[in-house]
Amino acid sequence: MSAELQVERLRKEYTPGGRAAVDGVSFTITAGEIVVLLGPSGCGKTTTLRCVAGLEHPTAGAIRIGGEVISAPEQGILVPPRLRNIGMVFQSYAVWPHMTVRQNVAYPLQHRRLSRTDKDRMVREALELVDLTQYVDRPVVALSGGQMQRVALARSMVYQPRLLLLDEPLSNLDAQLRLRLRDDLRRIIKAAGLTALYVTHDQAEAVVLGDRIGVMRDGKLLQLCTATELYNDPADAFVAAFTGSTNQIGGRLRSIEAGYAAVEAGSGEVIRAKMHGSVAPGDAVSVMIRPENVQLGAEGGTRGTVARANFMGIQTVYEVAVLGSRIEAVEMGTQPRYTAGDVVPVTLPPSHCMAYAA
Repeated sequence: MSAELQVERLRKEYTPGGRAAVDGVSFTITAGEIVVLLGPSGCGKTTTLRCVAGLEHPTAGAIRIGGEVISAPEQGILVPPRLRNIGMVFQSYAVWPHMTVRQNVAYPLQHRRLSRTDKDRMVREALELVDLTQYVDRPVVALSGGQMQRVALARSMVYQPRLLLLDEPLSNLDAQLRLRLRDDLRRIIKAAGLTALYVTHDQAEAVVLGDRIGVMRDGKLLQLCTATELYNDPADAFVAAFTGSTNQIGGRLRSIEAGYAAVEAGSGEVIRAKMHGSVAPGDAVSVMIRPENVQLGAEGGTRGTVARANFMGIQTVYEVAVLGSRIEAVEMGTQPRYTAGDVVPVTLPPSHCMAYAA
């Protein structure tokens, strides 16, 4: 039965008093929800997952699964990994090479008090979830990389854990297999009704798999929300840059009204943008906008000069000199509308512009 995961003020130091690998991280995953931790190497996402698994011992904070405290260093509580009733899928396939598919999946059930009939049923159901029933008696080494990872996934789910942990499980697959299994993973986890914590550095993976996505940097959780909110309203400049291509236009804050900043760009023109953080008039700020939100051709904005037009078959990426900066604009369509040297109207919708302290 899936359960809620609560992580409160989690801290992990590898050397006492040193820099924390995980620094005060708190979040809750509701039962049946998939949360993805996203971030660059060394940001603390895998350490967080390993603390939940019990493979790392936290320095401080508390972890609860289904309301049960499984880790609380200040209270002397540390439940061993084998007693946490969690499933885990690693980067490597971690299958037993001398066993068949059936034997691999059945292995976690060996020491559980279950009848042979129940064990067979649970193995069959797990293999049905990952579409491997036709390979049940095949040696696991005879499978492809993607199929072996499905075996590892079935093995982690067969005993119906309270929580499923996945540590970059697709990173060792080739690009085509990664895309195929990525699309299937969410379906499989949801069909099993599992609560899942998934770690990756791949933004596309995070968007496809997660009900919510948490972005980490330097041991801190910067933002945890839906993919739509993360992409369209990032909490800071790092989150904006890490979650997708974005333009940056430098300027100085003139004023703030109703949550929107008036920013004077290098050209002297004023841009309106949603203000994030605390900034005083006169301070340097950076206005960020996604290339696909830049509008070309609509009157009422400013004017810019096309420096480059890169046609890519179904879209064209333009580099435009405007507002004292160079920005990119993306337009869908199989025919470019502009060429280098064209002077075009440029509109930056305020609702899609985000201002941060420079």
